[in-house]
Amino acid sequence: MKKIAYCCCFGIACMTTTYFGIVGILPQLAEHYHISLDKAGSLVSIYAVTIALVGPFATLLVSNFNRRVVLLAGFAPFLVAGVVSALGPPFWVLVLMRIVPGLFHPVFFATSLGIVGAESDPAERPRLMAIVLSGIGVATVVTIPLITYAVGQWGWPAGFGLQAIISALGMAATYWFIPSLPATAHAGFREQLGILVKPVFLLSAAMALLLVSGWFCTYGYFVNYLLSIKHVAAGSISYQLLLFGAMGLVGNWLAGKLLGRSLQVTTYLLLAGPILVAAGLLATGSQLALTTGMVAVWGLLYAPCFLLSSAVITAAAPEAVAFANSIAASFSNLGVAVGTTVGGWVIAHYGIRSLPWGNVGFALLAFAVALLLGWLQKPKPAALTPAPSA
Repeated sequence: MKKIAYCCCFGIACMTTTYFGIVGILPQLAEHYHISLDKAGSLVSIYAVTIALVGPFATLLVSNFNRRVVLLAGFAPFLVAGVVSALGPPFWVLVLMRIVPGLFHPVFFATSLGIVGAESDPAERPRLMAIVLSGIGVATVVTIPLITYAVGQWGWPAGFGLQAIISALGMAATYWFIPSLPATAHAGFREQLGILVKPVFLLSAAMALLLVSGWFCTYGYFVNYLLSIKHVAAGSISYQLLLFGAMGLVGNWLAGKLLGRSLQVTTYLLLAGPILVAAGLLATGSQLALTTGMVAVWGLLYAPCFLLSSAVITAAAPEAVAFANSIAASFSNLGVAVGTTVGGWVIAHYGIRSLPWGNVGFALLAFAVALLLGWLQKPKPAALTPAPSA
């Protein structure tokens, strides 16, 4: 099972490379297409909205297919989108090339987590989920900095071309290392859809949405923030991304350990992350050493947000794990869209320096939902039974 988990980890890294690799290309795309930075940022939010809208229902539609086939088919649109985008198409085609892979991203994501969830022991599940989701950190530490470096050396089309190559490698790895995995028995569509009316499940999804929104209010403009506010040299951005991703791998590993011990305590600890990072960004100046330290803390606390979202949401719906994972992906990616959109609005109205305040606002709302969730899940005292009369 570990081999499958690591292969799914690489697949998630490939998907994440296409998803977030564009963050380091946004300034060049804005210049090339003669558009504002917040409009260029819509390339991130469009992808996220696509995942949020179609993810759960696409996952339900493929739930009866062989899971290896589902994973292999998921790579095709990423490969095509990378090639077409590298050719420098009109902006509307570039937008389309963000929508198409976004249709398949949640299916791959939920299927990967569903495999380790269905095929592993409950005690091992958080650790294996952490391995799969560490693909996000692998992308941040390896492939996304590599794309940023390629863009700096050969221009933005090279970044999309590299995305296509990485997707091809992911497809090859899945073909060679993941065996045939026929669909397992699962609840019917009606039973799975029933989790959508559970208050605890809905609050868990809302908390995940707010947490991810808080992080992406600033992370969606990571490169621009470091360049314009922290005055990091353009040639050093790839190294900052490398550090960010490396600390993210550590954060995911630690979160996997902590989740295995206490979901509630880990939730409160990670909800404090956006506030701590915002305070650090606002309090520190543009000294490179301080900025580098903050990037390290940022990566450590940011990376586990997707693992926490999946853990909290699936814990609220153990009867429909795969569907719950797709909901987790949808709400997390809706959070990406909301955070990026709000971040763009903050830039347009208050300037990029004010971005960290968005972290704080969303995190406080997430804390409020978490407290309500904890109150609902608190065991109610048993009613006292009157003693029988003599």
